[in-house]
This record gives sequence, structure tokens and C-alpha cells, in this order.
Amino acid sequence: QVHLVQSGGGLVQAGGSLRLSCAASGRSFSSYAMGWFRQAPGKEREFVAQIIWSGGVTNYADSVKGRFTISRDSAKNTVYLQMNSLKPEDTAVYYCAARVVSTRGYDSWGQGTQVTVSS
Repeated sequence: QVHLVQSGGGLVQAGGSLRLSCAASGRSFSSYAMGWFRQAPGKEREFVAQIIWSGGVTNYADSVKGRFTISRDSAKNTVYLQMNSLKPEDTAVYYCAARVVSTRGYDSWGQGTQVTVSS
């Protein structure tokens, strides 16, 4: 079982930056993909970004491409989401998640962290 603990987030003005962290424990992650999702009030949870642990291949939602960067630190078993040029529409609860690369569904989730962007 993968255990994910998130940190970071908070309140920032539009145009500002924040970094989210997700510390993973419980196993080796060489066969895993790690993702970030978000859920705004009244909306469904949506995909933000993903990184394949082995090799570091990334992909992003169109809405964050060019502004957000997902990365991982293998020595710390930690995944990061660097968020730049934040917009009020980025306001949401952000979740990190993990899945085995060979599966489609994320099945381990962090506790969630609030990101609020003021205009």
C-alpha cells in the first residue's frame, strides 16, 4: 500500500507561485506513475499533471501547460508540483495520487491541500 503525504499550498495572489510536495512511502516506485489532480467547489476532480517515475516522462492538462511543472526526487521519494503564473481559476483542493504504470486507475491518494488564488 502506498502512503502519500502532501504539503504546501495556501493563499497567493494571481500571478504568484506555489509549490506542492507529495512524500511517498511504502514501496519502490520504479513501476509507478504519480499524478496531481484538483477539485474546485462544485466541480468534478480533474487531472492536472502526471510523471512516470522511471524515466521522468510527463504530461499535463492543457489548462496548466507552460505554467505548472511536475517533477520527482527519487532520493526523497517525493513528487512536486511547481505552479507559476497562478490564476483564480486554479483555486481548488489539490491531490497527489499514485498508480502502477500498467494500470489505468489511480488507487492511492494524498490527503489533499487547498490552493487559493486571489484576483
